[in-house]
Amino acid sequence: MEENPVELSISQLTTLYELITTFLVNYSFQIIGAVVVLIFGLFIANKASNWVKAVCLAKKLDVTLSQFIANMAKIVIVAIVVVIVLNKLGINITPMVAAIGALSLGAGLAVQGLLTNYSAGLNIIVTRPYVVGDTISLLGVTGVVKEVNLSHTLLTNEDEELITIPNRHVIGEIIHNSKESRVVELSIGVAYDADIDLAKHVITAALANIEGNDPRPPQVGIDNFGDSSINLSIRFWAPTITYFEQKFKTNQAIFNALADNNIQIPFPQREVTLLNPATSSKENH
Repeated sequence: MEENPVELSISQLTTLYELITTFLVNYSFQIIGAVVVLIFGLFIANKASNWVKAVCLAKKLDVTLSQFIANMAKIVIVAIVVVIVLNKLGINITPMVAAIGALSLGAGLAVQGLLTNYSAGLNIIVTRPYVVGDTISLLGVTGVVKEVNLSHTLLTNEDEELITIPNRHVIGEIIHNSKESRVVELSIGVAYDADIDLAKHVITAALANIEGNDPRPPQVGIDNFGDSSINLSIRFWAPTITYFEQKFKTNQAIFNALADNNIQIPFPQREVTLLNPATSSKENH
């Protein structure tokens, strides 16, 4: 005689109910204990992370390094809490650890480039060849360091561009770090009959009156002797974030100062010498 489908469904539900009831009776306290430990552990991990970061900042450590140490402390505490929770539930973690190790090896080979970036980022954070706010020149680009992450370094410039450099390209390269400023190099020619000392004094005075430049003394001197002019070289420091603005203002100020003091900026000149004027005159006739 075939069993009624309704009775079969009721029988299955009854069996499922008995299994759930038995599980809750036997393991309810373990589950509740595991949930309590997990919530309390995550709370402690967040508090510990904030405390570690505050201590690092109080000790004048770099912001990026402080954040990294705080995150590592949080990860360690969360890992310990997960182990305790699994033990509370009666789960043997030894096979899981072995499986995670095998998966990590495979994943490591698959994302080798990413891991290289992370290891290079850790090196940068620990050795600190530059920090947030520094101006660095690297791989043909120059910018102000905006962020130092484990995987990449983020630069910005006066045009508000964001330049991302993977950290694996940083380690082993030559890095020019000029802190928050850059050197501006200019050149201008003055006439050979001009008073060079006066020209240098006028240019130096013009530089001193420009707001926004670095307070370090500028350098003004003879760079080379051109065909039509004595070429003066000017070097001064300007904030990286306003590099071109300061350069254009300085060029205008120098031009006005030389004009006000009657110091000429000569046009290119060429001398043409006729070797035999008489012969040339006859040929023309």
